Amino acid sequence: MPPTNIVKTAADLRGEQVTLLHQLAELGADKNGEFTGEMVFGDAFADAGAATAERTETMGIIENLKTHLDDVERAIARIEDGTYGSCTECGGPIGDDRLECLPTSVMCIECKTKAS
Repeated sequence: MPPTNIVKTAADLRGEQVTLLHQLAELGADKNGEFTGEMVFGDAFADAGAATAERTETMGIIENLKTHLDDVERAIARIEDGTYGSCTECGGPIGDDRLECLPTSVMCIECKTKAS
């Protein structure tokens, strides 16, 4: 059974999707997490070590944003296909409280606990 506030959840997830896409673009990455250009760090990065460290940090941020974007897009797809709110493991309800806290959840608490 889908959560009672599915329309609000869908709108919130779509808003989050737009925000994540914007953040990726600001970091020079496309929706797939691939760089669309060069990373430019400016003159403040005089040595290669500092530039490499900044590049590594930026790539980590991009990877995290991409992972979250994937989760959000899967949740949107589940809303569209009518499976949102159902556990992917047991088929039971995930629960409104869990989905309110973590709208990208795909497992109920019991199944997530077993999987961890």
